[in-house]
Amino acid sequence: MKIGIVGTGSVARGNYIPFLSRQDDVELLYMNRTVEKAEACAVEFGGCAFATIPDLVAQQPDAVLVLTREMQHHEAGMAVIEHAPPRVFFEKPLVAMEDQAHVSEADFFHAREMLLNARQNGVETAMVFNYRFFDQSVRAQQLIQTRGLGEVIQVTALVHYACWSHCIDLVHMFAGPLAELSAVSPPNQHVGAGIEAADLAAAFVTERGASGTIIGTSGTNFQFPLFELTFSFTGGRVSFRGLDGDMELLDYGTNAHESFALSRQTSRWDQYGASFEKSLDAYLASIRASAPPPVPGVAGLRELQVEAAMRRSAREKRTVDLAAELPLQITE
Repeated sequence: MKIGIVGTGSVARGNYIPFLSRQDDVELLYMNRTVEKAEACAVEFGGCAFATIPDLVAQQPDAVLVLTREMQHHEAGMAVIEHAPPRVFFEKPLVAMEDQAHVSEADFFHAREMLLNARQNGVETAMVFNYRFFDQSVRAQQLIQTRGLGEVIQVTALVHYACWSHCIDLVHMFAGPLAELSAVSPPNQHVGAGIEAADLAAAFVTERGASGTIIGTSGTNFQFPLFELTFSFTGGRVSFRGLDGDMELLDYGTNAHESFALSRQTSRWDQYGASFEKSLDAYLASIRASAPPPVPGVAGLRELQVEAAMRRSAREKRTVDLAAELPLQITE
């Protein structure tokens, strides 16, 4: 299969291209604004470089991966979709015109426009959201099913902005879409000296009737776990934190309190790198099988819907109904 890559910067070279280049049935096509960078990838990893998006899409790739910096996702995505390849895959967040710590309501509307254009052009969209593929995320899903923990009733999350969009997506994966939320942000919080953006805190209810809280911050120490998530169910509780932290299970049915640890032979960044490979492996498998992608593009739009609702709620000091005020207009 042919895989096009738009954007050959550090993220693409570090987390995507090495794995893709090792696949026997994958031919790589590269495009970058600085064509020399695309040509360097072709020399190092194999494949062909192209000067423009139309030139790349003319090669009829099976999928195009948009791996530019998040500030260019919308521009690059719209340009790719205009030429209607069968599939487009996005790095996270789907759109972030300023950067991932400063997502705005406008980013949600730009992302929705892009996915609507994709649908009109018959383009299937997908997201990376590789945190779904962390060992502890996968183990948590398995335990929830095998232990029969039941329905989610509460969620709590403390998240560094470096993991922000991923953790909102994990809330969606474990607890379902959010229905309403009310958010606040400290008006006089100092930004600078390592603090990229002011904290943002929200209380919410999900469409399934669970309640929850989530705090976004850049103030937690980067040497320690960057997120802490707890999901409380009718039959138990699951907590995990960081890229390689222990997971705790409270099983009400068996009165058990268990901990699950990963091997100490690898660092959290090894876990991080491996999650990209698992995400890509699942995506390539879906292409080979002509099946839906493991993480659809609308998952990226749903994440931005939450961020837009938080910004609106904090600014207007009121509760926001997500479906009524920020409709997706696109189904899963």
